[in-house]
Amino acid sequence: MTRPAQSFEDIGPMADEVARLMAARFGGARRGERPPLHVMVRRRGAALPGKLRKHARRLAEADRISAQPRIARQQDLAALSRAHAALVGHLQPLGELSRWQGRAIGFAASVAFGLLVLAALIVWIMVRRGHL
Repeated sequence: MTRPAQSFEDIGPMADEVARLMAARFGGARRGERPPLHVMVRRRGAALPGKLRKHARRLAEADRISAQPRIARQQDLAALSRAHAALVGHLQPLGELSRWQGRAIGFAASVAFGLLVLAALIVWIMVRRGHL
C-alpha cells in the first residue's frame, strides 16, 4: 500500500504490511503464522530504531482502535500514513534474495562449525586411544 490512508479502513492493511515486513526481516513469526502488528512490535520492536519504534507502536494502537469505527474515525490518518511510509521505507530495502542468501550462509556456517567440532572430537579420541 503506497497511497496515503483515505479512511480508517486502510489502517488494517497498513498494519498488516508492516507486520509482514517485520516478520520477514527480523523473524519472530513461525512458519505460516501471520501475527498482528502489536505482537510483532512486542516480539521484535527493539530491532527498530527508536523513532520508528514509536511509529510502529502508534500504528499498532491505531490498528487495535480501528475495530471500533466511531473511535477509529478520530485517528490522524496523515500521521499514520507518514508512520507507515517511514516503516515500509526502513523495512523494505533489504530484499528477499538478500535475506535468503543470509539464511543460506548462516546454515552453511553452522554446518562447517559442526564438522570442525566433529573433527576435533575424532582427533581427541584418536589421541586418547594412542593412534596419534
